[in-house]
Amino acid sequence: MAATFRRRLQRGAASTAVAALVLAALTASQAPGATGAAAAKRRPAPPPADVPIDGGSAYYTDLPPLKSPVPPHGSPQTGRGPATGRGPAEAGLPATVLAAYKKAATEIDASDPGCRLPWQLLAGIGKVESGQARGGAVDAEGTTLRPILGPQLNGHGFARITDTDAGRYDGDLTHDRAVGPMQFIPSTWSNGGPDGTGWGADGNGDGKKDPHNVFDAALAAGRYLCAGDRDLTAQDDLDRAILGYNHSDEYLRTVLSWYAFYRNGTHEVPDGKGVLPVHRDAGRSGDDNGGRSEGKRHHGRGPGAKPGKSPRPGGSGKPGKPGKGQQHHPGKPGHPDGTRPTPGGTEPPTQKPTPSPEPAHPTTLVRVGDKDLTAIAGTEFATPPQVRARDAQGKAVAGVPVRFTLPPATDARFPGDATTVTVTTDKDGLATAPTLRAGDRTGDFRIRVSTVRHTAPAVEVGATVKARPAPKADKLARTSDKELTATAGKAFAEDAVEIKATYQGELAAGVAVTATMVTNDPQRPVENDKGPYFKDPEATGHDGDKPVRTLTGLTTDANGLLKLPKIYTDAHSGTFLLRLTTADGAVLTVKLRVAAPAGS
Repeated sequence: MAATFRRRLQRGAASTAVAALVLAALTASQAPGATGAAAAKRRPAPPPADVPIDGGSAYYTDLPPLKSPVPPHGSPQTGRGPATGRGPAEAGLPATVLAAYKKAATEIDASDPGCRLPWQLLAGIGKVESGQARGGAVDAEGTTLRPILGPQLNGHGFARITDTDAGRYDGDLTHDRAVGPMQFIPSTWSNGGPDGTGWGADGNGDGKKDPHNVFDAALAAGRYLCAGDRDLTAQDDLDRAILGYNHSDEYLRTVLSWYAFYRNGTHEVPDGKGVLPVHRDAGRSGDDNGGRSEGKRHHGRGPGAKPGKSPRPGGSGKPGKPGKGQQHHPGKPGHPDGTRPTPGGTEPPTQKPTPSPEPAHPTTLVRVGDKDLTAIAGTEFATPPQVRARDAQGKAVAGVPVRFTLPPATDARFPGDATTVTVTTDKDGLATAPTLRAGDRTGDFRIRVSTVRHTAPAVEVGATVKARPAPKADKLARTSDKELTATAGKAFAEDAVEIKATYQGELAAGVAVTATMVTNDPQRPVENDKGPYFKDPEATGHDGDKPVRTLTGLTTDANGLLKLPKIYTDAHSGTFLLRLTTADGAVLTVKLRVAAPAGS
């Protein structure tokens, strides 16, 4: 008991010391100009919202080991450089998750350099919120293999948030739940941003904002942490950013401890091989752990509440190994793998195994074929987009996830109406996209092809969608032989004239037809200025009654049929001609007989 109590004090003291050290280091070790005076000139960050970013949901309370990884001598960590050092197992970050944190920090550094967001801060929050997406249980595109769901936010120990997303992200139709690797609540992801459009972001460029994708979630979290012109080298801004994520002093200390630990050095491990945390502050009934406690219960969840006590470390304290009585049981709700069951208590369906990291980093992607792809609108491209991955020696690299992305300028689509697909290179280094179908929009566009981990420069494949050939008709005929008659000053029967277009004996759909009232001159018929006429279907008011004796833009339907608009007559009587023509030379002449009014 004495030994356990002493170890507990050591961990608690280490946590406090690490938190103090990281705050001091942040204000001293960043880029030039990040002084207290410079930070003071920036607008102060807004106070935390009434509802924290994760809804005050449960989080992991494990603390980093006492012995931190130490970078090589003379290679101080700047927060932007590559992960260095090996150290304890907890310093290993899953490859895709690590790539997501670094990509988000780089993008924010370009758009908001004054924030000075280090990727290790995202790693600290990711560790506490989801155990780095359950140790990196994500697919090649960074999407979690199973949904990571927090407890129902029903007001019992957490914030009360009734359903805002119709279950779209959390599968819950009554209340919201924190979702994804960074545990955003749906209302915050969709519409809780500063401009009312939500914090949701597209971090991997696939055209979607998915809180279950670690690239999207990391970028969204980074933007939130930098909101309000925060400078994260300033202690107050750093504290406000983290507390806004989850308003708990214990949460703040835990995140800062992991932040300091990761700043001292990390290394990359394969996806799915990250160390899983053990303790969580979710010892309440009604949470997503089925009421089980994975550590001491913590109170003070939510704004204005008092922080709870530090958790008791589990087991022997050896890094990377669960304590006694906390063995690993994958896939069971409430166990140390971080799995949280779907709403209703059912376990999520079995997913595909965690993909292995890329076996090699290609230095180039080379498109296959030197000709652009072509297709007729509405048809499939005969040749699918294809690239080859090669290493520095020019050898093919197999097993590389490659993403094909269509631009917004085209309505061409991959199967399933997808604008982005990911395939893996085969033994010859070839990545072949699935069948691409052209839409109705014609013109040129470029397909962007890149590796999922951005380990090689992206390449582009050109494509062209050509207009459909105009449908042909070599014959026009009436569908009825009934004589067409009307009285002067009145109209012919509704839809009196119906024609059928054929090409080589087959019905011709989509054929453009021109209808003209012509003079009775067999040598050179011209548009008549008297007798039957149409009305302009698009004209209004008095213009709507003006005679129109030529109609264009008429088209046969899917059965090759065309019913002409209503035909009116003026005061002239006699026999008149209606001439129907197509661009291919098909001609049909129809007689229209107009009788004089009775008694005239």
